[in-house]
Amino acid sequence: MANVEQVQPRKGPSFAIQAVMLLVVTAAAIGMGWVSGGYLKGVGAPASVPVAPENEGKTAEPAAAGEPGMGPTLVVLAPITTNIASPADTWIRMEASVVYDGPQPQSMSDDIHQDLLALVRTLKMHQIEGASGYQHLKADLEERASIRSQGHAKQILIRTLLLE
Repeated sequence: MANVEQVQPRKGPSFAIQAVMLLVVTAAAIGMGWVSGGYLKGVGAPASVPVAPENEGKTAEPAAAGEPGMGPTLVVLAPITTNIASPADTWIRMEASVVYDGPQPQSMSDDIHQDLLALVRTLKMHQIEGASGYQHLKADLEERASIRSQGHAKQILIRTLLLE
């Protein structure tokens, strides 16, 4: 007769060890979330704040530490409502703002508004579908604004984009 050793099945880590590891991983996740939230909150960009209809087209200047009137300037453009190129029965409404490197004349904002209107009228639905389409549209708008303003327009903030 052969000696047969009884093999006991291997058991995993105990419940207490699993609970401790779960608490450690949870604490690490909370800490990482808190640190990255603080980092992202500290990264400052011009804030896009909804503007009342009576203030559209007016200039809002953030308070500068140095000289008054210097620094980035946010100008709210009038809403753009038009149909797009294809399909022709689709309408678009876009509310946007322009961030300038300093105060600029109102005529420059009007020229940028007309240029953006002309660009939006040439759009086709497939060009603005999805996240990448939105990014391409925003890049095209920023490029047009920068060219029209000789580099003074630093960013276009799209506040509303509605297609019907």
